[in-house]
Amino acid sequence: MSYDLDFWKYQPGVVLSHQEVYEKLSNGSAVDGLEEIPIPKILKRVNEVFSLAGWRKIDDAHWESEKGSFEIYTTPQFLRVDCYSMAGEDMNLFIDIATEFGCPLYDPQTGERFDGNDS
Repeated sequence: MSYDLDFWKYQPGVVLSHQEVYEKLSNGSAVDGLEEIPIPKILKRVNEVFSLAGWRKIDDAHWESEKGSFEIYTTPQFLRVDCYSMAGEDMNLFIDIATEFGCPLYDPQTGERFDGNDS
């Protein structure tokens, strides 16, 4: 089973369709109204957190363990993590890391963004 976790940050006062933003970012497009996020710092935290939890880094984008695997896709405005056979508690680590950088979760499987904005 795979699950897609997506993170970005709106500029103050900007309200856009989350699904449309998700689609544009997933296609590698930049989106007006979004901030650039500190991808190198976020990836450093992913490396720290998942290395300590026993995950093996295969290359810059792929990790695995006996608990599953994940792949990371980024642009200057976007962090997407494709999770394969991962437990919810492990996926929650990504949510915690992204929250440290002000990037709430968008769950495209449910169409919900967890930032209090219902667009």
